[in-house]
Amino acid sequence: MKHPLLQTAIQTVAHCCRTARSVQQDHGGLDHIRRITKDDRSPVTVADFAVQAIVAMDLLEQDAQTLIVGEERAQVLRRPEQAPVFEAVVDAVRLVRESASPGEVLEAIDRCDHDASANAYWALDPIDGTKGFLRGQQYAIALARIEEGRVVLGVIGCPNLPADQTRPLDEADAEGVMYAAALGEGTWEIASGDGSPALRPAAAAALDNDRPIRLCESVEAEHSKQADVARIVEALGNAAAPVRLDSQCKYAVVARGQADAYLRLPTRADYVEKIWDHAAGSVIAAEAGAIVTDMTGRRLDFTRGRRLEANRGIVCAAAALHGRIVQAIGNLGIAAVA
Repeated sequence: MKHPLLQTAIQTVAHCCRTARSVQQDHGGLDHIRRITKDDRSPVTVADFAVQAIVAMDLLEQDAQTLIVGEERAQVLRRPEQAPVFEAVVDAVRLVRESASPGEVLEAIDRCDHDASANAYWALDPIDGTKGFLRGQQYAIALARIEEGRVVLGVIGCPNLPADQTRPLDEADAEGVMYAAALGEGTWEIASGDGSPALRPAAAAALDNDRPIRLCESVEAEHSKQADVARIVEALGNAAAPVRLDSQCKYAVVARGQADAYLRLPTRADYVEKIWDHAAGSVIAAEAGAIVTDMTGRRLDFTRGRRLEANRGIVCAAAALHGRIVQAIGNLGIAAVA
């Protein structure tokens, strides 16, 4: 792994995996996890804010001028009624940044406010799959570097995803796993989840006519039109019912050959994907040999700011399967009405 920033990204995501795991496991249950409901009715937790702060602190320590596109904002934490959440965020950050002050935590969160207009910046989803996190199932910490409109490296920490592919995906693993990729350098699995150099290459699956095609999709029905995925499964023939899991872990299971494809079909005509939801995962899957496009076959375009304005939906699939899925989507008229 030769990219000069990749090891920095791996180390900071490893820090964040430990923090998120601690928040989730504290007091032995999930009901205690403090959360806030945002204006779009989606949840944000102590872990989301703490991870964003830690990533910003780590990256800015390396380069004080670095630019970060992050999902969260600290404004809500400044409200008096959210004091208990803010206190828990600071405590979580101090698990890896012992001397962090409340003011430094707020400043770090708000430093992730870049508009994705620069030639080079980071894209961060601090807790991708927050609902999975709250259920004690799959979630991911996703960090990517974008330069001149290309994703040049990505790291995904999956604290609940088992490295052992025989283990169930709907249960939290005790150790978790990380994936890292750099453009032109392949994809690597970090089995220990702590950023140590216990690496092995990851590769997307080759199709085997003797087994069903394995697809994965989002757990949450509002994230992907599951009825259309079912139509695609039927059109492909010899395809199993999709496995459902949260977050960019879906890119990881394709990258490591556990699934043949990941489909995300928009549920609303006006929905546009956010770059932080796909930047890290797309390069990890692509460098493992998968093809990642939107549902019309267009490559993902990261030159339009904080959203993938030029794209509709996501098709991430093994090279031998990708074209068949895009063709099925076209034949079924799914792209035209989405």
